[in-house]
Amino acid sequence: MTTKPSCLYCGHCGGEGPTSDAHQGCRQRLAMEPPRFCPQCSRRMKVQVTPWGWTGECSRHGSLGS
Repeated sequence: MTTKPSCLYCGHCGGEGPTSDAHQGCRQRLAMEPPRFCPQCSRRMKVQVTPWGWTGECSRHGSLGS
């Protein structure tokens, strides 16, 4: 697994600028569920949730994990 990449896109909705005030609701949701979009390119990720955490896979940037 790779380390956390720099976040250019929101992991919940895929929008730009995940630290802006417009994404406050997204940040709250991401505290309880895994990201669905790649934070580097905003592509939809394949996400698998297990009792021990989650893994996400971007077709371009590889794997992410909890």
